[in-house]
Amino acid sequence: MEGFEFLCPSEGVREGEFCEHPIHQADNNTEVIVTRQMGRVHAWLNVCPHQGRALNFAPKRFLSDDQGRLVCAAHGAVFEPDSGLCVGGPCRGASLREVAVIDTGSEILIRSAD
Repeated sequence: MEGFEFLCPSEGVREGEFCEHPIHQADNNTEVIVTRQMGRVHAWLNVCPHQGRALNFAPKRFLSDDQGRLVCAAHGAVFEPDSGLCVGGPCRGASLREVAVIDTGSEILIRSAD
């Protein structure tokens, strides 16, 4: 698909779980958080809008609350898993930076860096 490149196998993104994948964007290596919610795949840069830190507490290890929302390990900001909107904690009202992805059924593709 033009403008998109392979990120990971579709089967590697399980419903309700958060995973991390490295990408190359704007001359930098960074990571994206990928999740599947109600069958739809979502992705955001792994950067908390509060202080610019990664949200995970260890490589590929994320916290979530009892409602399945993503929780920043550094300061406890809580993000909706389908929109990336912060609904609790120090950056309430801010959002994670979305990254365009497509699920082909066998692969997750991510928008290519310009």
